[in-house]
Amino acid sequence: MAVYVVNEIVVTEPERFQTYADQVPAILAKYGGRYVIRGGAPERVDGTSPPDKLVVLRFESREAARAWRNSPEYLAILPIREATSTSRVYIVDGYDG
Repeated sequence: MAVYVVNEIVVTEPERFQTYADQVPAILAKYGGRYVIRGGAPERVDGTSPPDKLVVLRFESREAARAWRNSPEYLAILPIREATSTSRVYIVDGYDG
């Protein structure tokens, strides 16, 4: 079953954040992930205001998602994201119905 990594992001330093964002696609591809949503323009319909950016990644398994997230390549650039934004990130199972 496919799983999704959802990242709700509020960027605080756009220029520096972009150096992180530019490096993610190659690392993501190496671990079999792909973008479903990258940035977008979230529009509030109900509830609280959405974050600046919403990123949804798709992986074939939870193990693949964790391998990407814990990879040396990703961990090397993660401090850039952490210093230039606030995020809420989670892994969620897809639906095969």
